[in-house]
Amino acid sequence: MTRPLVSALDLLNRRGPAIGVRLARLTRKSRHLVHPKHLVDVPGHDWYLEHLEPADSVLDVGCAHGAHAFGAARRVKRVVGIDYDETHLRAAVERAWALGLDNVRLIAWDVTHPFPFPDASFDAVLFLDVIEHLEPRRQVLDEIARVLKPDGRLLVSGPNRDTSWRRRLRAAGLFAFSDPDHKIEYTRDEFLAELAAGGFVPASPVMPVVYDTPWAGLIDIVGGVSLALYARLVRWKRDAAIRHAQESTGFRVVARRRAR
Repeated sequence: MTRPLVSALDLLNRRGPAIGVRLARLTRKSRHLVHPKHLVDVPGHDWYLEHLEPADSVLDVGCAHGAHAFGAARRVKRVVGIDYDETHLRAAVERAWALGLDNVRLIAWDVTHPFPFPDASFDAVLFLDVIEHLEPRRQVLDEIARVLKPDGRLLVSGPNRDTSWRRRLRAAGLFAFSDPDHKIEYTRDEFLAELAAGGFVPASPVMPVVYDTPWAGLIDIVGGVSLALYARLVRWKRDAAIRHAQESTGFRVVARRRAR
């Protein structure tokens, strides 16, 4: 693949998600600026649900517009979502009301500050595609460990920096993180080491997300036009990642606090 082609695909990948979001609203698939991935039911997207129990109290750290919090709320006793972005939270509050969810509480909070909850408050914490956006990270993991019950679960995901496409971008001298807002991306071992530094150990094998294809931006744009076709393409990406885990866009882990 030539450098001009790599550069062109990289540009498309950078702009594709935003275009997909705007197209989804323009075509009335959503009233809000929401990525198409949150508008389709794709196997594996809500992977964390099977690790939640009906009696659980769940904290969603960096809940954004509430998609994961609402998914969890249909399965558990109580969900609390925290996020610094009040625009996202206002959309989340409106969505929770529309869905009739009365077991969700949403709080505007900078997650890098100490959480406003007592020790051992939650049975599970969702920390999904958030850790890579944060500095400092160790303090956030320490707070998650503090508010988790001793037998609680951390359901966490983060990005893979070591796929073939990421290496191709670096070889072309291009910025290789999947999002310009990311402070860090990981190899598999680095991700597990980050969790270990925060006092967590895996309670399950590391799971893949979706295949890191150079055509991801185009697929996002397709999502703004046709959710049915988008869902089929995302299923293909998911199946490809299961077959080639080293090419997954990221890692998913169920973790528990290390025994003290």
